[in-house]
Amino acid sequence: MSRSDSPGAPATVLVVDDSVFMRRMISDMIDGFSEYSVVGAAADGEEALRCIKELDPDVVTLDIEMPRLDGFGVLERAMSTRPRPFVVISAYTEHGSEAAMRALELGAVDIVPKPSGPVSFDVAAVRAQLYTALEAARAADVARLTAGTAAAWPRAVAAPTGARNAAVAIAASTGGPHALGRILGALPADLGAAVLVVQHMPPGFTAALAARLDSLARVSVAEATGDAVVKPNQVLIAPGDFHMRVLRVESDVRVVLDQQKPIWGTRPAADALFPSVADAYGERCVGVVLTGMGRDGASGLGSIRAAGGRTLAQDRDSCVVYGMPARAIDEDAVDMVLPLDEIPAAVVDCLSALPAAETW
Repeated sequence: MSRSDSPGAPATVLVVDDSVFMRRMISDMIDGFSEYSVVGAAADGEEALRCIKELDPDVVTLDIEMPRLDGFGVLERAMSTRPRPFVVISAYTEHGSEAAMRALELGAVDIVPKPSGPVSFDVAAVRAQLYTALEAARAADVARLTAGTAAAWPRAVAAPTGARNAAVAIAASTGGPHALGRILGALPADLGAAVLVVQHMPPGFTAALAARLDSLARVSVAEATGDAVVKPNQVLIAPGDFHMRVLRVESDVRVVLDQQKPIWGTRPAADALFPSVADAYGERCVGVVLTGMGRDGASGLGSIRAAGGRTLAQDRDSCVVYGMPARAIDEDAVDMVLPLDEIPAAVVDCLSALPAAETW
């Protein structure tokens, strides 16, 4: 719920960055959105905490590297005392993307790439991504964010009885990195099926997400590359700004990456991946739609179900944003609606129920 003074008033935003130039650029972008109003700016973490207490903003945009108290410190203290949605604005660099992953683990809602200059080609793209992130922040269930940071790590579920030549396709957006960690962290090392993931995330950050998930999961996790062979017990994550599809080529299934137009405003999109998984695997696939804004994945999940595959969606109570699962349910594309921590076992059950694997 907005902390704005009156219903229908713009949502208030606090901008936190140690660069005067960046504070002005980000503030100008936000003030250009009729639904949002910048109510303050802070140059370091200590000032940010004071402004949060005094101004009680609806959303905070947050830089990570700052003097006195960095963005991690702000998140740790604010989410334990005055929780609210934070949008991290971070550089594309390897260090910046790794820092962004840690910020998501501490409860940040979303990541936006830091604009590189006032006349840079990327400013318009960053502006669009910032608006999407602010919308996700307004819709986010902050209680789910804070609960997720303290949740015990999941135990591995038992391996399926047999699942070769099978695939699990997963879609996630806002709140997805945490949800993916809990699902992949619970899947057994001998899953016997490939896992293909679309996480809505800007380019430059999906490699860091894959590395972080690989450190947590029992199955191997990597960012997908074009023409890679899809293998069992391996998770491939679609790279930012590329649609990922799969194509059966004789006895192999291979990854195809492209930059065709965004679907539902996003690239990668699950509605590019899911139909290709249905085509390649038929009934030997499981589709999963997790927390996130929008409707991506609903149509593709229907394709998987029509091909004979099983389809799952995360339930409302465990979602940070109940947009994508709700749309899939509304379109009658879902076999089972489950709390997040019940999804790994359900995936394994679906794989165990498959008929004996064929040899292609």
